[in-house]
Order: sequence, then C-alpha cells, then structure tokens
Amino acid sequence: MTKNKILGIAIPLQSKNDILEKIIKYTDKQADFCHVASLNPENLITTQENDEFKKVIETTQIKILDGIGVVIAARLLNIEVGNRYPGVELMEDLIKMASDRRLRVMLIGGQKNLALDLAKCYQAKYPEANFFGVEGILDIKKPSAFEEKGIFDIVADYKPHLVFVAFGSPYQELWIARHSNQFGKSVVMGVGGAFDYLSGHVYRAPEFIRKIGLEWFFRLLSQPWRWKRQLSLLKFIKLVLQEKWKKK
Repeated sequence: MTKNKILGIAIPLQSKNDILEKIIKYTDKQADFCHVASLNPENLITTQENDEFKKVIETTQIKILDGIGVVIAARLLNIEVGNRYPGVELMEDLIKMASDRRLRVMLIGGQKNLALDLAKCYQAKYPEANFFGVEGILDIKKPSAFEEKGIFDIVADYKPHLVFVAFGSPYQELWIARHSNQFGKSVVMGVGGAFDYLSGHVYRAPEFIRKIGLEWFFRLLSQPWRWKRQLSLLKFIKLVLQEKWKKK
C-alpha cells in the first residue's frame, strides 16, 4: 500500500494551482478526454461497495479533495495530501477561467430548467465565454437512449471545452465514464448539487463554518432529509479507524 492511500484509493497531492494548471493544459490542447472526480467520505465508501465506481475513481484523470472528512482521515493515518478543493469552488474558478480564455461551457442536469437558467446567468455575467445548459435525463438511474442521443448530438456539435454534470454521485461519475468517448476532448466534471448552490436555490454554509469543517452539519440542518446519507460518514470513520489499527 502506498503512503497516500485511504481505503485503497490514492489521495491527490496537488495544490489548487496545480489542479487548475492541469485543467488549463487540457482545455488548451483539447487532445484528450479528462474526467475530474471528487473524493469525499461518501464516495470513498461507495468505492468499497461498487467495483465499477471504484475503477472509475481509480482511473479518473484528476481527483480533488472535496470533503473535510477525507482530510481529517489523512491526518489520522499520517498520510500526505494536497489542498482541499470543494467541487463547487473548483467549478466557480473554472467558470472564471472560461471567461478569461473564451471557452465553451456546457451544463447538464440538475432540477428542471436549472442548467438552462444557470447558463443564461453565466452568459450575461461572462459574455466572453459561451454557455449552454441542458436538463438532460429525467431519471439518471434509467437513462433512455433517446435522452442520451439528444445530449451527445449537442456535445458533438458544440464541442465544449468544459462540461459540468449534476446528476449526483455515484451516478454522474459512472455516466461520465461510460460515455467518455462521446464527450470527445472535453474536461468533464461531476458536480452533484453545485448548480443549486451557484444558482442560489440552496445556501452554502457561511465561510467560517466551512473553515472549521462543519459544512456537512450545516447541510444536515438545512436539509434534514440528508440524514441517511450521513450514515456513510459513520461507516467511513469505522473503516478509517480499522485501517489505522492495521497499520499499527
């Protein structure tokens, strides 16, 4: 086992600047497909239960440290890690980069019409870039061939530099990986609920709460239905403690 793995998954060592520079290189050359995936306790638990998802996470071109739980686990296991970079913050930085570099950006998923509305807002705010929003798929657990053809017809015609997919994990990562060839030479990132935050439909925790690592608790208070998802955090803690015990 290498030094920077948690539950068998390699943890990124890059700084925020390293990650942005790597993505810029992909968008400049547009020579290869690039999948950006987030690491958080919930996703790491899913890698233990879903072999296909584990393979996707292991082989993705860029991984980011999204959850504070992963950072805490790394400290507990004496593992070196890079900067924490929440997906919603990376998306914001990439949108600004798209404006500076006049890129084409595609938003897929989210609630009804949300991707389209968000694309319109970004187009007004950043006219130097080009934004396109599409709702995409009604039920990501059972996507139809008709829905997927509609999306990839647009991708083929639009040739986006950046694609943000908001279907929720693990469905968005699995869907992106399955369609990597159809995404062509785009940088594609699953962003979960980022559209909700960036559109103002859901409020993020205040900055001081995010800094002390309690954003998850703020989400639980504002969205009580998330309590079942927090059970994975307890399982994550248990597995990390078991891993620490084995190292001893």
